[in-house]
Amino acid sequence: MSKFRSVWVAAALVLLTAGTAFASEGEGLRWGDFGWRVLNLVIFVAILWKFTGKLIVNYFTGRREGIRQELDDLDARRVEARKHLAEIEASIANLDAERKAILDESRVQAEAGKQAIIAEAHKQAEAILEQARRTAENEGRTMLAQVRAAIADEIVDAAEKVLESKLDAAKHDKLINNSLTKVVLN
Repeated sequence: MSKFRSVWVAAALVLLTAGTAFASEGEGLRWGDFGWRVLNLVIFVAILWKFTGKLIVNYFTGRREGIRQELDDLDARRVEARKHLAEIEASIANLDAERKAILDESRVQAEAGKQAIIAEAHKQAEAILEQARRTAENEGRTMLAQVRAAIADEIVDAAEKVLESKLDAAKHDKLINNSLTKVVLN
């Protein structure tokens, strides 16, 4: 009812203002003409209110509810935006810690890789040294065998020379006969 009362008060103010405006024209106010005009206006406003009153009330009520809903939605979006901003700020604050953790992990992995490479290099160096030792031993044996063969050849040559100088034909025949006798008896 307070809605209707304010409409009627506004209409009454319009009528009074119109009445004083008519009175100020100079002829004076013709109350009969003014009364019909007021009655005409009241009927027009009543008919207008009868057919559009609910629409107008619903429009303004709906508009008020729409504005209230928009404000609530804006508040909810503001709260959501603040939460999202807090999450972003927290992730930005954590970036330094994450970067440090990644760098530390990278350093640990690099050190482990370095140690693995060094250990593999030591293994390869030991294998190379072992192979070189074996090769040196084999070459030493080969050289020793060659030296022995050369010395044996020289000893045989020297023995032949000594024997040829000391051995004459008779001693030579006697030596062959002794050797044959030993071979046959054995």
